Amino acid sequence: MKAIICENFATVGDLKYGVFPAPEPGPGELLINVTAAGVNYPDVLIVQGKYQTKPALPFVPGSEAAGHVAALGEGVEGFAVGDRVIAFTGSGAFAEQVRVPATQVWPVPAGVDLAVAAGIAITYGTSCHALKDRAALQPGETLLVLGAGGGVGLTAVELGKHMGARVIAAASSPEKLALARAQGADELIDYAQEDLRERVKALTGGKGVDIVYDPVGGPMSITAVKSLAWGGRHLVIGFAGGEIPAIPANLLLLKSAAAVGVLWGNSVRADPVRQGANMRQILDWLAQGALKPVIDARFPLSDAADALHHLEKRKVKGKVLLTLASAF
Repeated sequence: MKAIICENFATVGDLKYGVFPAPEPGPGELLINVTAAGVNYPDVLIVQGKYQTKPALPFVPGSEAAGHVAALGEGVEGFAVGDRVIAFTGSGAFAEQVRVPATQVWPVPAGVDLAVAAGIAITYGTSCHALKDRAALQPGETLLVLGAGGGVGLTAVELGKHMGARVIAAASSPEKLALARAQGADELIDYAQEDLRERVKALTGGKGVDIVYDPVGGPMSITAVKSLAWGGRHLVIGFAGGEIPAIPANLLLLKSAAAVGVLWGNSVRADPVRQGANMRQILDWLAQGALKPVIDARFPLSDAADALHHLEKRKVKGKVLLTLASAF
């Protein structure tokens, strides 16, 4: 099969487009003919060997995909060959076929574009798990989203608003903030031009925010923790800024606040029932038109390195997708 191949942990420019052995589904697994794959910043880190987990070399990168079920492994129930599905793959999605545990695959409702659905699992899954399961967001609470113009940030804005929060979107450019506004943000902060903490004080009457959604990391995380209200929750999503912050414990103590880790992929494996219910809810909202994913760019599979370079530039507004010939 045609695939993107990582032979050594290196730059994304070292990836190769070529032929890789086609996978076979094992017990409890599905084989999927891939229509499209979502491209995520962790994919860049995995290729570079900088992520928490390192696949055995050589491997096919790509952590989420959409397509049609091609074959069922032993013991798989609830799916049939030809079903339209999305999957959290962990790796292997940048290829014509991928095998995935059935617990990490979900049916796509009729009428939902498969290519768009390919970029749903990680971004919306992360934000739903973060806001619903980890932060227990309640209607009327105030949510501050850092990196609000990026892939996960935009979904946090959209889902936060859908769940009844007052959403403050913070990003580094007017263009990204305009997207956040379109996704439902109530207030905007351009932290390239404005003091984040002072603006939060002004927008909350000095109270602070109930929840911080933080995929950025670095010094901005410390400022955001200082902007929490009493009993606030700081959601640690990732470190797109490149620096893992050392959050002073006294800041949490003084406000009876909590720093809460969010790693959706591990949650899918640890609690597939809960995360499966979350994903089905997200897909239902998508089918109803309640969610409107923002697609920044689409690349053919052969140009996966260019797609990952696009993410590395940190200019992405929304989701980046790879499409295969079967998508047309």
